[in-house]
Amino acid sequence: MTAGVTAGERFRSWADIQANAARAAGGLAALGVGEDDSVALMLRNDFATFEVNMAAGQLGAYAVPINWHFTPEEAGYIIRDSAAKVLVAHSDLLAQIASGVPEGVRVLVVPTPEEIAAAYNVPADRRVALSGTVLWEDFIAASAPCTAPPKLARGSMIYTSGTTGRPKGVRRKPSTPEQQAKAAGEAATFWGLKSDPAIVVLMNGPMYHSAPAAYGMASARLGLHVVLQSRFEAEDMLRLIDRHGVSHMHIVPTMFVRLLRLPDPVRQRYDTSSLRFVTHGAAPCAPAVKRQMIEWWGPVIYEYYGATETGVVVWHGSEEALRKPGTVGRLVPGAILRIVDAEGHDVAQGEVGEIYLRGPNLSDFTYNNDDAKRREVALGDLVTVGDIGYLDADGFIFLCDRKRDMIISGGVNIYPAEIESALIQMPGVRDCAVFGIPDEEFGEQICAYVEPVAAAALDAGEVRAYLAQHLARYKVPRVVEFSPALPREDSGKIFKRKLRAPYWEKTGRSI
Repeated sequence: MTAGVTAGERFRSWADIQANAARAAGGLAALGVGEDDSVALMLRNDFATFEVNMAAGQLGAYAVPINWHFTPEEAGYIIRDSAAKVLVAHSDLLAQIASGVPEGVRVLVVPTPEEIAAAYNVPADRRVALSGTVLWEDFIAASAPCTAPPKLARGSMIYTSGTTGRPKGVRRKPSTPEQQAKAAGEAATFWGLKSDPAIVVLMNGPMYHSAPAAYGMASARLGLHVVLQSRFEAEDMLRLIDRHGVSHMHIVPTMFVRLLRLPDPVRQRYDTSSLRFVTHGAAPCAPAVKRQMIEWWGPVIYEYYGATETGVVVWHGSEEALRKPGTVGRLVPGAILRIVDAEGHDVAQGEVGEIYLRGPNLSDFTYNNDDAKRREVALGDLVTVGDIGYLDADGFIFLCDRKRDMIISGGVNIYPAEIESALIQMPGVRDCAVFGIPDEEFGEQICAYVEPVAAAALDAGEVRAYLAQHLARYKVPRVVEFSPALPREDSGKIFKRKLRAPYWEKTGRSI
C-alpha cells in the first residue's frame, strides 16, 4: 500500500501531502511569512495538520498549535503572543474562537471532515467555512510551490499549560542538521520509529500537545503509514489496530485504564498481535495497570519521561517496568538529571527532591516574550517543570508528583499520584483525580473525585475503607466526590484544575 495518512474512509499519500505543503509554503511566503515568524493552527489531527507543519518548517517559521478546547480569549492570547501572521483552523473550531482572532491575522479554513464531525457531534452548519473566509485547499491551489532550499527547522512552538498565569510558548533556537539527525536516532530508539514499510502508526493524541506533535511529525518525516483516530474510544482503538495491523502507538495511561475496563469478550474480539512498540508518557501510570497491559499485549510497552522543554530524558521498557514497578526509567545517553532540595543542593540517593533535567540533542529554548520565566526554572543549564521524585540504588527514577500539585497537610507532604495509583485499582472505579483543598486547621486536606464504572454503586465510606487498606491513614481523603464524567482533554488527561479551582476561589489563596 502507498504510504500516507488514513482518516476514517479518506486517504492521502505523503507525496500529495508534501506537494500541498510546498504550495502552502509558497502561499505563506507570499503573505509575508518567513524565518522566525509564526503560523498558528487550530486543527484536529487531519491531513492539513501535517501540511501546515511542513509548510511552516520549510520557511523556517514556527508552527503554533492551539488547544482546540480554548475559548476566544485563550486562543486570541496565543495568536497575539506568538505574533502569528496566519491562522489555519477547522471550520467548527474557527466558529468557536472567531471573536478572539486579532485583527490583521489572515485566516484559512479547513472544512471539518465527516469522521471528525461525527466524533465531536459537529452540526452541519459548522462543518463549512464561515462567509468571507478562504479555504485551505483553494489557498493551496492558487499558490506556486516554494522552490527555495528549506530553512533550518524551528519545529512547533508549543504553549505549555500552567496552573497559574498564561500559557508559555516554548520557543527553540533552530536545529542544526546534526541535531536533527541525532533526534531521528532517538525516535528510532525511544519510540521505535524508523524507515520501515511494515510500520503502521495509530495517532489519537491531539497534536497540539508536544509529544503527539513530535511523534506525528517524526512519522511523517519517515514516510510511515499513519492512521488517525478522530477521538479516543477504547473499543474503536482495538478495531483500528485489528483492521490496519497497527504496530506503533503513542498513548497516555488513561487510555490503558479505559482499555482494561472493557469486558473480556470485547477485548478478545480484536487481534492486537500486530503491536510492536507502544509508547506512553505525559502522566504517571499505576504499576498494576502497566502490568495488566503487558500481560495482555506482551512486552511491547515502553515509557519515557521528559517535558516540552527538555524532550525525552528518561526511558525504559516492559521488562524494567515489571522489575521496578512505578519507575519512569533510567537516564538516556547524553541527558543530565539532578534531584535537589529547596536550596538547590543534591539530595542523597533515595531522598525526594525537585527534578532538574536536560535532554540530549535539542537546541536551547526560551519562553516566548518571557525570558524571565525561563530563568526562573533554571539551575545552571538544567530546567525544572515542577516534578519531584527520587533515584534508587540502581539508577531508576521514581516520580512522586508535581511540586505544584503536592498537598501539604499539617506540615506533611502528600503526593496525589500515590493515592490515585491506589484508587484506580478499586473495583468499580473508572477514573479518579486527587488534589488539595483548603482546610482551616491543617492548611490543606485531601479531596478525591471518582468517576465510577456505569453499573457501580459506590459511596464515600467504601472508597475511604478501600484506601485505608492500602495507604497510611493520613493519605485517605476526607472529602470524596463522585462524577459520572470527569472533565478531560482529548488526550485523556483530566482537567484537574477545573475540579480544584472552585474550592479555592473564595479563600484568596491557591495553596
